[in-house]
Amino acid sequence: MKAVIIEDEKIAAESLKGLINQLDEDIEILAILQTVEDSVDWLANNKQPDLLFVDIHLADGSSFSIFEKIEVKCPVVFTTAYDEYALKAFEVNSIDYLLKPINKDDLQRALNKYKNLKGQSSTVDYINVVNQLLAQTNVVSHYKEYFLVPERDKLIPLATKDIAVIYIDLKLIKAVSYSGKVYYMNQNLDELMSQLDPKRFFRANRQYIVAHEAVKDVSVWFGNKISINLIVPTEEKIIVSKARVTEFKNWFSF
Repeated sequence: MKAVIIEDEKIAAESLKGLINQLDEDIEILAILQTVEDSVDWLANNKQPDLLFVDIHLADGSSFSIFEKIEVKCPVVFTTAYDEYALKAFEVNSIDYLLKPINKDDLQRALNKYKNLKGQSSTVDYINVVNQLLAQTNVVSHYKEYFLVPERDKLIPLATKDIAVIYIDLKLIKAVSYSGKVYYMNQNLDELMSQLDPKRFFRANRQYIVAHEAVKDVSVWFGNKISINLIVPTEEKIIVSKARVTEFKNWFSF
C-alpha cells in the first residue's frame, strides 16, 4: 500500500510516519507535504496513493481547500488536534480521523477500517464522503453567539464576543469576561470548542481556551514551547506545546 502524509509540522509528520511503519512495514510513504499548494501540485502530477493522511490546518490554509482544487480519488484519514463535531460525521461515513497526539491504537483502527472498506467500497464512494465533509463543514459554520449561564437564581445570556478565556478549575468550567467577571459553564471544553468559532478561539491545551482578542503577547518557554499572555489575569501560565506552536502562530496571524 502507498500513502501520502499532508502535515505542516515536521515532528508530527515524522512521528506519524514512524507509527505507520511500526504497524505495517508494507506501507510505503511516497511523500510528506506541508502546504495546500504543494499537495495540489503533487496530486496533480503523480499517481494518487492508496491512502491520504491529511492534517486539517496547514501553513497556508485549511486542507479542505485541496479537495476544492483537485479531484481526490483515494480515501482520506483526517488528523486534527481536537475532536470537533464536523469530524464526527465523517467517522459515520466510514472515513476515519486521528486525534492528536496520535497513538498506535487509533492509527491501527484507521488502517483496519481502510483495509475493510477496500474490498467493500468503490472509489466513487470515497469521493462522495469527501464532498459530504465539505458540505458538513459549511453546515456547522454557525457558531454560538451566546451561552446561557447561571447567575444567582437566574440564567443570563453571555455573549461569546465578551469571553476572553475559558478554563478548567477544580473540575469546574469557568469563563472570564474582558471585564474580569467569572461565569460558570455547564459544558466541558471539548463541547465548548465545537460550538465556538475557531477563528476567534484557540484551544491552547487541555485546560485553556483563549480568545484571539484577549491575547496580549507570547513568551518563549523552555523546550521550544510558548506561553500565551492575556490581557486578563489567569490562574496559571497558558503553555502551548512545541508540536502546536506553528498551529497557534497560524491561528493568531490569520
